[in-house]
Amino acid sequence: MTDNPPNPRDVIVLGGGCFWCTEAVFVQVRGITDVESGYSNGHVVQPSYEQVCSGNTGHNEVVRLEFDPAVIALRDILSIFFLIHDPTTLNRQGNDVGTQYRSGIYATSDAQLAEARAFVDEVVQEQIYARPVVTELVPLSNYWPAEDYHQDFFERNPHQGYCMAVAAPKVAKFRQTFSRFAK
Repeated sequence: MTDNPPNPRDVIVLGGGCFWCTEAVFVQVRGITDVESGYSNGHVVQPSYEQVCSGNTGHNEVVRLEFDPAVIALRDILSIFFLIHDPTTLNRQGNDVGTQYRSGIYATSDAQLAEARAFVDEVVQEQIYARPVVTELVPLSNYWPAEDYHQDFFERNPHQGYCMAVAAPKVAKFRQTFSRFAK
């Protein structure tokens, strides 16, 4: 009998606007083993969706990604993330406006934070965007899962108006640009 060590997993938390859209993409990425919509980096303990939407909690709508670094590198996750949201708009993504929709990378280790900073620095240096990148790069703090009805929202509601108009095009853009990472 041989002992097989458990597969190493890592966690990164990303805020790219409405978590329904971000989750809709990342559940389809090979190497992502779990996606959970939630709230992070605010000051309220266990905030509700309504509290976060008020803009008074400091929380961001995020997705918590558990991934296998042997299958997908953090750099590839960040490349997908920068494809599916606009890292140059402060406190908004499209028609979603408020601090809860800010672009953010919330690292779970110092090494991850350094890698994310290097990635963003490279994006800025290559002048990929005409406007400044405003993505928040900080350690993860005060994370709370979103309510159950937010989990797997796109999968359960593909014909809902917002999903069809906003989430579905992001999924299509991912599949077209990063098909090599699609499950």
